[in-house]
Amino acid sequence: MTAAAPSAAAAAEEKLAYRLFTGADDRAFCERVSAALAEGYVLHGSPSATFNGSTVIVAQALVLPAAIASADAAVANAVDELDGEEFGADEAFEGHA
Repeated sequence: MTAAAPSAAAAAEEKLAYRLFTGADDRAFCERVSAALAEGYVLHGSPSATFNGSTVIVAQALVLPAAIASADAAVANAVDELDGEEFGADEAFEGHA
């Protein structure tokens, strides 16, 4: 028996690890970013701004801290595995402080 797919409501409630907010540089944009910060997101990188001829358009990336930690751990594990495969487990860190 296969597991049922998550409902649309459950999928909508799941937080994305990464979000990019874009829009006019106005109060509504700032409120959207502020709401995400209140939900536990943190700013990721510098904001960007451009001018479309009539309005300043801004963008800001936000990420969940747990997503950063998970990605960092995955990279560290991958590097450890490569070191172990390439040099052998005993030699992987030979000569490293």
